[in-house]
Amino acid sequence: MAKYISILGSTGSIGRQTLEVCKLNNIRVLGISANSNIDLLEKQTREFRPLCVAIADERLEDELKHRLRDFEVDVFSGQKGLEKIAMIPEVELVVSAIVGIAGLMPTYMAIKSGHDVALANKETLVVAGNIIMDEAKKRNIKIIPIDSEHSAIFQCLYGNDKKDVEKIILTASGGPFRGKKYEYLKTVTPDMALKHPNWIMGRKITIDSATLMNKGFEVIEAKWLFDMDVDKIEVVIHPESIIHSMVEYVDGVVMAELGTPDMRVPISHAIMYPDRVKNNFAKLDLLKYNKLTFEKPDMDTFECLKMAYQVSIEGGLMPTVLNAANEFSVDLFLRNKINFTDIQDIIKRSLYEYKNISRVTVEDILHADKEVKDRLRKKYIN
Repeated sequence: MAKYISILGSTGSIGRQTLEVCKLNNIRVLGISANSNIDLLEKQTREFRPLCVAIADERLEDELKHRLRDFEVDVFSGQKGLEKIAMIPEVELVVSAIVGIAGLMPTYMAIKSGHDVALANKETLVVAGNIIMDEAKKRNIKIIPIDSEHSAIFQCLYGNDKKDVEKIILTASGGPFRGKKYEYLKTVTPDMALKHPNWIMGRKITIDSATLMNKGFEVIEAKWLFDMDVDKIEVVIHPESIIHSMVEYVDGVVMAELGTPDMRVPISHAIMYPDRVKNNFAKLDLLKYNKLTFEKPDMDTFECLKMAYQVSIEGGLMPTVLNAANEFSVDLFLRNKINFTDIQDIIKRSLYEYKNISRVTVEDILHADKEVKDRLRKKYIN
């Protein structure tokens, strides 16, 4: 169990719930960061008394310093500031909960600094899975998943040999538009898409869940986390969100992890690992569920999932292009600039237009991310 942690993205949904878990278990938080939510970051700083805080928006650094002038805390900003939070020497575990590719470099620097990582930022492994996992292996660093699906797989693999795994089964709720067809999706508004049937999440990840891109990212993430060929990773729609994922073994045994749809549970598991600590969260009452159902995902309508499978096979910079186009188009959709179905159309076109390379560095990834977003900005904003 980690006694000293830092949290990248403490004001987001995962970050706030992580602080709740820390408070319940008397875990010392040495560093926290936010993108631009200065009000909440100040409040968290005063409550949890970290050594360091960082605000990604550099324009807010002076204001944050002024607000905390009566407080003994180091204040940083920008990308370098986030990296400082990830590299605090006394930290044992870094919780990576920043949304999007912005989480890549801080997570990478946490690993290079010798810190174990509790990973909620999918994009880090989506765009740089081989680089991140190679670095972690070289430094004997543990990467413990926070995503409920990957936490479930992580637990279902306990004490078993990878060679005995037949396949990984990722479950998906199907989002708010399960069973709907393309013509209906054209009418979807941001308010409609933000109403997830089971989970309470941040805005971006909620839209990703509605398009099934979130599940596509999880396929790529599982490939790297568990060193598994993508053709051995299956997605199954499970509307009840009770089984969080499964592992099927060569002898036909299927192990599943069940629980309530509460992100504090996998967060707690990641922070406390390898211990299990009693909590007061709502427990699963199986008698309330008279059936659990499963369906095939509709990848003809929800093409984001199909594209994620494709780029995971292509490799190189294609996962970066997928992620960059998705980040940009989701933001446009949330600002009512494009239709819901335009999200997958923009991604598809971006993948078609980009020339891939096979061997990539972190610098290549960051350059490609900027290039794709700059192209889209010229087309849809300028």
